[in-house]
Amino acid sequence: MSKKSVKRSYPEGNRPVAGQEQTWFAKDKSDSWQALLSQVASRFDREYRGEAFALPEEVEAMPIFLESVAGTLQAKTVSPFWKIAKPQKNQRCLDIGCGVSFLIYPWREWEAYFYGQDISSAARDALNSRGPQLNSKLFKGVEWAPAHKLNYEEDQFDLCLATGFSCYYPIEYWNTVMGEVKRVLKPGGHFVFDVLNPNAPLAEDWAILETYRAGDVFLETIEDWEKMIKAAGAKVVKKQSGDLFQMYKIQYT
Repeated sequence: MSKKSVKRSYPEGNRPVAGQEQTWFAKDKSDSWQALLSQVASRFDREYRGEAFALPEEVEAMPIFLESVAGTLQAKTVSPFWKIAKPQKNQRCLDIGCGVSFLIYPWREWEAYFYGQDISSAARDALNSRGPQLNSKLFKGVEWAPAHKLNYEEDQFDLCLATGFSCYYPIEYWNTVMGEVKRVLKPGGHFVFDVLNPNAPLAEDWAILETYRAGDVFLETIEDWEKMIKAAGAKVVKKQSGDLFQMYKIQYT
């Protein structure tokens, strides 16, 4: 089964349904990313709510799906950003596409201020409900908005993070994200994000699986990502490869 065939035929049941949970998408009718944003929001809302995805038998028979069911795939899909940019005490950190990271990563040990933004209302609600109970001083709340519309002031953050979702959008979208991150990041601050490495042994099978869950997966080349970083006026400070994703720590020049 090729990724291309799956992209042509993913089930209509996996497409998002318009409703109250997507009202903020309609604020910008000219936004060319609206369809992708809706797809990705639906995909992660389902995951955080524990809802099943409609998958054909041939996909459920794939080894990577069986790893997902067994719980062994997660370690291969998580990018340990703290290994190349550990949040420091009293730093203001923005986690874009944060999911439920404040609940699972040691933010309280790092003593860094956590600000989150996510496209999933389920993730936002879970964090805004539980985060203040864990540490009301460090937890600064989660905004519900896409990565290209950061609801924060200029020069507000020491560190920005964005892991686990770049592959759901074309590289052109990330040009806009990079500009927004530069706006909210303090001079000298760092941005850590990851990209799907199309040369990784698991990449194509993972893309097939995620296509049925999210609707689209973009296998951009590492070379194109690094060209985009340079074109955005940034330099790579450090990078680290994983089983599926390659992390970048960059600084704007």
